[in-house]
Amino acid sequence: MSRKTLGIIHAAIFTANAIQPYADKYIPEIEILHCGDDSIQRDNFLEEVGTIPKHNFLKFANLADGLQRAGCNALLLGCSTFNQAAELAQPMIDIPIFQIDRPMMDRAVLMGKRIGLLGTVPSTMPSSERLLRLAAREAGKDIEVVTRLNREAFHILRSGDTQTHNDMLIKDILEMEKEGAECVVLAQISMAVVSPRANEIHIPMLTSGDTCFEFLAKYFNDK
Repeated sequence: MSRKTLGIIHAAIFTANAIQPYADKYIPEIEILHCGDDSIQRDNFLEEVGTIPKHNFLKFANLADGLQRAGCNALLLGCSTFNQAAELAQPMIDIPIFQIDRPMMDRAVLMGKRIGLLGTVPSTMPSSERLLRLAAREAGKDIEVVTRLNREAFHILRSGDTQTHNDMLIKDILEMEKEGAECVVLAQISMAVVSPRANEIHIPMLTSGDTCFEFLAKYFNDK
């Protein structure tokens, strides 16, 4: 796997800190080039929920082109809110573009019919549900999606209070269990900090960090 390079595109620079540990764990021999633009997340948040400004798709395509020219062998979109950018840009880019949540969604649709989708950013929920249903459709699965949004948890995490953030997520997941969810997917990579508390729930809890970088490790090993 040596000398391969993965370019990771972020909609907000701070997510690089959340993603890098997974790269270190699963693909330590792969060179990582991070690239991002905080204005992408800002402008996504300013739009009505469910709407992505067109210029953000253009920004992603330009960043992808730059990383391709820098010698990357593959690209990863590290943002959940505008995951469709990976699909839209792929025809313009000659190297594979992966989306951080897709392996998680692919795994979730194999775990049951009733799937919980938990998020902390309003703008992420429509795109994450779209991706989950796309994964189900392509796998030939019929699913029901149980959604829950805890926007307060995101602001608490950004303030540095990880403990309270995790307490809130565990409470949400336990309530989703009661609603019949057979597994739960966490809609943003930032939420993965709750993973060490998985023993407090009774259904599988999937995060994009582990599932995506397990997938990437296999991808690069097969090359």
